[in-house]
Amino acid sequence: MTSENHSSPRPIVFDPASRDPSVLVGFDGSDQSIQALHYGALAARSSGRILTVVTAFTVPPQVYTTLAAVPNTSEERTALAAAKAVLAEARTCLRDYPGKVFYRVERGDAAGVLVDLSALAELVVVGSRGRGGFVGRILGSVSSALPAHAHCPTVVVHRDYRISETEGPARFVPQPDQRPIIVGTDRSRHSRVAALHAAQVAQDRGATLHMLMALPSLEGWADWYPEVITANRDMTSRRVSQLEETLQAEVDWLAGHYSSVPITAAVKPGDPVALLSRATAQAQLTVVGNRGRSGFTGVLLGSVSRGVLLRAEGPVMVVPDLDDKRL
Repeated sequence: MTSENHSSPRPIVFDPASRDPSVLVGFDGSDQSIQALHYGALAARSSGRILTVVTAFTVPPQVYTTLAAVPNTSEERTALAAAKAVLAEARTCLRDYPGKVFYRVERGDAAGVLVDLSALAELVVVGSRGRGGFVGRILGSVSSALPAHAHCPTVVVHRDYRISETEGPARFVPQPDQRPIIVGTDRSRHSRVAALHAAQVAQDRGATLHMLMALPSLEGWADWYPEVITANRDMTSRRVSQLEETLQAEVDWLAGHYSSVPITAAVKPGDPVALLSRATAQAQLTVVGNRGRSGFTGVLLGSVSRGVLLRAEGPVMVVPDLDDKRL
């Protein structure tokens, strides 16, 4: 009898020195890809990275029943021309952008193209919906494609993101924002990696970092153990106090690597997805690991990160399990 090895995938090697210092934006010409483009441009400016804009095209296999049905222009040439036209839209959107920009047209499935290129980039940015190219198919099942398979952090920009109405280069100058960067933590390796990347964003933007830990309630046990209802408040209060001590240790560890970043922390009773989803409305950016303590081995995107992406009201960064020596 044989046994299968169900060990977790190995962490992804992430050495900024060996990667292009780039913010990769998936662009398909849709309104939300324009939002992602603006967000990515600001992210590149605030972090000193190069902006790379990518669009992808595919050529489905064609079957022609007669010679007369064969088009004069090849399907690939037509698709390539359409993709270049889409990139021309991106150039128009970035006409006053003062930083360096690269534009790329790639043949292949949009999600697959971005996943492959994410092995060289430091950040990938996409909108929450598209024209059926980049994120139209990705966020149809938002938590199963790019954020699950990317080799670097992915930011999904929500449809309520507001683009600056300022004209000229000033349109791409990051504006002061008092809202914090919020990171969900559950003391797992994945959430510690996410916290490191959240702290880096906070440092780049001069923002406060807020670490949020959720304590699931015991209400679901009430039908089976009615006595839990009476003890629930006291138990929750004691457990919150215990976890606050643990969370403070995480704050101290993170501050050792990012001493210039103001860090606050809180333990809140409630469902992690609901708490973090609400937090997205009050944050510049909400950061989660792609899996946490409750993740099943082999599952590439956990239920919390998937749920937050689906219910978010602001930009969300999903950080994969990256190999980081600071851990």
